[in-house]
Amino acid sequence: MQLEFYKYQGTGNDFILIDNRKEFFKNDTKLIARLCDRKFGIGADGLILLENHPNQEIDFKMVYFNADGKESTMCGNGGRCLVHFAHFLGIFKEETHFMAVDGLHAAAVENNEVSLQMQDVSFVKKVSDNAYFTDTGSPHHVAFVDDLVNFPVYANGKEIRNSSLYGKEGSNINFVEVQSKGLFVRTYERGVEDETLSCGTGVTAAALVAYHSKQIIKSPVAIKTLGGSLQISFIPKERGFTNVFLKGPAQQVFKGSITC
Repeated sequence: MQLEFYKYQGTGNDFILIDNRKEFFKNDTKLIARLCDRKFGIGADGLILLENHPNQEIDFKMVYFNADGKESTMCGNGGRCLVHFAHFLGIFKEETHFMAVDGLHAAAVENNEVSLQMQDVSFVKKVSDNAYFTDTGSPHHVAFVDDLVNFPVYANGKEIRNSSLYGKEGSNINFVEVQSKGLFVRTYERGVEDETLSCGTGVTAAALVAYHSKQIIKSPVAIKTLGGSLQISFIPKERGFTNVFLKGPAQQVFKGSITC
């Protein structure tokens, strides 16, 4: 099979995007893992299928796979990239609604900036003196640290991700430093099993946890990652948050084809 694909990145979080509206691409864990492999394949943090949705009022469906080839939970930066891709394909003009594994999302594109509405968040749970857990479409452990530039993210992230704290499924692990202009966030992602340059659901979790723990006092929140800058806005409610938006750049890097 000759597979046509598009390579996208959103603040350094990179993805293989496939227009699968004709459903020619069948889910194959080994094939997806090989395509995402950076030495033997295309190389990416994940692979995303753009598919039709049976409800005509919903523009498209997002199906997301981690780099290990397994279908996974919501990916914020991947969602922003897929929105940009759908706009490129002419599926919508300025605003869209699409279905993902965690439910319906609204989004808008302005130039190469994509604003993506995330799901409402119902809880933030404290798990230690400086760490919290929440779910922003994907599960996230958020720990506050000093000197994040020199912090051993891989070693500590791997240890917590594989600990008994979150069981067999594990969690994504975020380390956050509160700075004068916002938050600096680094993330160890499950499924990739390494640090990525950015994680959309992770920075969303970091902003909400920082507000919940009174380390920031207002929305929107400026986020710095190793791959670039993002912005999180939200409205706090009695329990949790609503109107949560992840905003930042998405870029089509190249188009290609590969023999599978």
